[in-house]
Parts: sequence; structure tokens; C-alpha cells
Amino acid sequence: MIIETPPAIRDYSKFGVIAPLLADHTINDILINGYNDIYIEREGVLEKTDVVFESEKEVHELAHYIVKLVGRTLEESRPMVDARLADGSRVNIIAPPLAVDGTTISIRKFAPKKRSLNDMVNQGCMSEAMCEFLKLAAICRMNILISGGTGSGKTTLLNAISNHINEWERVVTIEDAAELQLQKAHVVRLESQPAILGENPKEEVTIRDLVKNALRMRPDRIILGEVRGAEAFDMLQAMNTGHEGSLATIHANHPRDALMRLDNIVSMANVNASIRSVRTQVASAIHLIIQVSRQGNGSRRISFISEIAGMEGDMITMNELFNCSKEGNNVGVALSTDGIFKWTGVMPRCLRRVAYYGELDRLSKALGVRIPKVQPNM
Repeated sequence: MIIETPPAIRDYSKFGVIAPLLADHTINDILINGYNDIYIEREGVLEKTDVVFESEKEVHELAHYIVKLVGRTLEESRPMVDARLADGSRVNIIAPPLAVDGTTISIRKFAPKKRSLNDMVNQGCMSEAMCEFLKLAAICRMNILISGGTGSGKTTLLNAISNHINEWERVVTIEDAAELQLQKAHVVRLESQPAILGENPKEEVTIRDLVKNALRMRPDRIILGEVRGAEAFDMLQAMNTGHEGSLATIHANHPRDALMRLDNIVSMANVNASIRSVRTQVASAIHLIIQVSRQGNGSRRISFISEIAGMEGDMITMNELFNCSKEGNNVGVALSTDGIFKWTGVMPRCLRRVAYYGELDRLSKALGVRIPKVQPNM
């Protein structure tokens, strides 16, 4: 059974002059900086448009129309809102006095066509060996942290990896604004709720609240759209207590930076824990860190796949399994946009886990080496 994606918006007429931009599937982002200052992003490149509104009032009216669609209001006391259109497109609105030059609207459009891991290979985002390894990581229930900057493709990669989760597993997704597009039969989608003032006030429901609640929902896997607060502590607890195969994203520029950021976030959430105990928990919970990056020409690629090796003293150790570098060798090499994808030659520590799931021969073929039989073990 395949779950259909949210329907595309067919009537754009009430969106005014940006209606053609919304209808154009080649555009990824629409950025309204003011009534006469509108940019778009197409294929990773920003360009200014000739589109203009008649006045700031027209932009402000559009902002109120959008928030009304999702049952929210743009309050004068707090004039900023995160919203989601019917087709899944993500919208951020911030109005004066916080936005000095007028109401600002940022729309991250919902992609009607979902990219698979194989698509990413064809587009030069990774090698076939990396693709096969990531499929095995999903099948073998490894806990994965996807690291990258804004717009680097973290969510797209998470979606693609999640397609290789077994159909019989129950997946709970947790996000600030629901944008994951999991093509699975048994998915429960949770979305946080900001505090809403006015005539119909609503209490805030945080990501951490949802993570705690998800643990009572009998999930096989938990997918966290982004780790950035106290929910990181509860997510690690879940990964360490039977919810293996969970995934999350984090903003960082390198796998080591991702670990440092996770370390800081968890420490702030649990101030009584020692640094060593926090890092021990991180090291035991996370199996892989995948680093995605956005290049100068707008293309995306996977620059590192690193495996958590354990602890040495108070430090978490990692093994770099795959990377994208200027120089390659003859092992697992594939060209990227401006580098060479390669397997580093380091044998993954997850061999026993892969053997447990009966996928050792598949891993051996992906790496292009003969792997001796090992005793299966989780």
C-alpha cells in the first residue's frame, strides 16, 4: 500500500501576483522581501523576479489569507507565523514591526516528485556504493543522524532513506511543520503547536512533548524532522531503549560538528548529567552520521558517511566510511559535481548487525570486497 502525497493546490487565484510562481514546479522557493522585492530559487540558484505587488497592504492581506488557511492568526503582539499549505509547502511569515521593510513571506515549495536514493546517484549526489550502503542502513535498523546546512537537502535525503523501511513497521514522524513525505502504509504524523493568543487561544505543544507522547504510541521507529532542543535527550533515550532504526536531522557543517552540537543540546536539556555520560549515551544511540552539503552551483551531494566507533576517554570516536574528495583511488570511485566519491577502505563496524538481517553478501557486493562470514549479532 502506498500513501498518496498531499494534493497540489489547483486554485492559485487568491495568491495574487505570485500565483504563476506557485504553479511553476521548477521553482523551489519563493521569497517575498517586500511588495516590490521578490526572489525565487530554481535549481539551487537565487534570482530576482519582475513580479511586484501593488502595495504593502496587498502583501499583508496575502499573509492573513495564508494563516487563515491553516487556522492560525497573525497577531500584532507576535507578528510571525510558521504555516503549511494544503500541498505541504512550508511558509514562514514575519510582519512589521519585526520585519522593518514590510511583511516578509518565505515559501519552501512542496516537491510533487519525490527523489529516491537511485535518483540521487543519477544526479551525482552520491555513488552507487553509498546508495546501497544507505539502503542497508535503513533495512538493518541503524539509527541515523543527517547533518547539513540550511537548504542542503537533509529532508530530501531523509525521505529517500525512509523508503527502505520495512512495510510492516509502524513509523511516527515528529516535526515543527509537517513536510516529510514518507511513502509508507503505517505512518503517524505529529506536528508541534505554537501558543496561540486571541479569541481561541491554544497552549503550546513542543517537539519534546510530542517525542514523549510518541513513546506511548508503540512506534517501531521515530523520525524527528530536526533536532534543535531539549527533545534530543528524549530521542537518544528512545534510540537506546528499543526504537532502533530511528532518523533525525541536525544543522551542522561536519559530522564532528554535528556531534558537538548534539552534545551541547543534550547537556542543556539534562544539566545534571556529566559530559562523559552524555557522550556515552550519544555514542551508544547513534550509528551513522551522514553529512550533506550544498555546492556553489546549487547542487547537493553527500560529502561524508561516518560511523560512530565508540568512546576513547571522554571523546566519541568515528570512522569515516565514505567521502567525496578531490583525489580518489580505484576502490568504489564515482565522479560527483566537483569531487570523487569513494569508500575509504575502512570496514564498517556494523557487520554483525548486517549479518543478523541476512544482508552481508549485499554489503560485500556494494563495497566490492569479500567479507568473511561473521556471527550475527545486533
